[in-house]
Amino acid sequence: MTDKHPKRPRDPNQLARSIVDLATGETEDKKPLASARKGGLKGGKARAKTLTPEQRSEIATVAAQARWKKGG
Repeated sequence: MTDKHPKRPRDPNQLARSIVDLATGETEDKKPLASARKGGLKGGKARAKTLTPEQRSEIATVAAQARWKKGG
C-alpha cells in the first residue's frame, strides 16, 4: 500500500523546515518515475508467462498454505 502523501514529521519545527525546503526547491518530492511504475505493473504478468503450469501451481499451493497457517 503506497501513501499519496509522504509521512510528515510530528515536531512542528521539523514540519516547518520540510515545508520550507519543498517550497524553495531544496528538496524534491519523492515520486516514482512513470517508467519504473509501468515496468513494475507488468512484471507479474511477464513472470507468469515464463513459468510452467506446474511451477505456477506449486507457487499457488505454497501461498495458500501460508494463508491458512496465518489464521484469521
